[in-house]
Amino acid sequence: MTALPAQWLEKDRRTLRVDEAAIGDRIYEIITALCALIVPALVVAIAVAIFAAAWPAFAKLGLSIVTSSDWDVAGGHFGAAPALFGTLVSAAVALVIATPLAIGVAIFLSEFSPAWLRQPVGFLVDLLAAIPSVVYGLWGIFVLIPLLRENVMPFLRDTLHLGSTPFFTGPAYGPSMLAAGLILAIMALPYISAVSREVLLAVPRSQREAALALGATRWEMIRDAVVPYARSGIIGGIMLGLGRALGETMAVTMVIGNRPEISASLFAPGYTMASLIANEFSEATNDLHLSALMAVGATLFVITLIVNAIARWLVWSVSRGRAK
Repeated sequence: MTALPAQWLEKDRRTLRVDEAAIGDRIYEIITALCALIVPALVVAIAVAIFAAAWPAFAKLGLSIVTSSDWDVAGGHFGAAPALFGTLVSAAVALVIATPLAIGVAIFLSEFSPAWLRQPVGFLVDLLAAIPSVVYGLWGIFVLIPLLRENVMPFLRDTLHLGSTPFFTGPAYGPSMLAAGLILAIMALPYISAVSREVLLAVPRSQREAALALGATRWEMIRDAVVPYARSGIIGGIMLGLGRALGETMAVTMVIGNRPEISASLFAPGYTMASLIANEFSEATNDLHLSALMAVGATLFVITLIVNAIARWLVWSVSRGRAK
């Protein structure tokens, strides 16, 4: 038998290597696609499980789950309006406190901080997100609540005479909506600060140089050129912090007081949807009770999903604007 020419054998080997590489690329593409699809599949699976478990309560009670204040397990009444109110108010208080601090930190790190200080300070701020929520709760019980009860609440109510307003009336219990808001502010701060810092650092240098060339001071440059350019991204970071505050459970449960009442005063104890589920889930005595708790969870799931979707859209919009 006549041997094949050497160039033919080499060509066959190169063809084989190309085919093997193509197969490897295809396998890699399939694996990465499956990994990418797992995350939305998990979200859908969680949503299906929660809403399936919550459907009996929604079918029997309707919207009274989120509009009624009567939570009576024995009587079969499950109104989570105080928990919904407490969730929204505590998250709003957290944003009012955390947003100025977080944006101030972001501006300092992006505009004023020396290079050697930027990384350590940024790391310490981001480290707040790594502390377990139960540790925040313990700190709140042993440090924050006594401080609020003995110093901060009397100062706000009596010294600043804010007790004449409906928001700072009543006795200084300690466990309160204010305590929950402060804990949530600390927990949401690193999320807002991290996103704000990144979008501020991504502002083109030409924006700063143009403002300075027109005679603006450094502060005017930041206020009129840098922050407006990054506004959508900063709002996105705030919305991400809001999503974090809405879903927090253990730390809030330990400091909010867990009283299912609606009160305008931040000194009064309150309830949140997450703390309601955490306190009663293990003690659910019947199917309707369990389904009502799942309905509360489904409502919280929808609220958090909407907030995070808006935040992602805002961050994406500012990123797209920078790319143009």
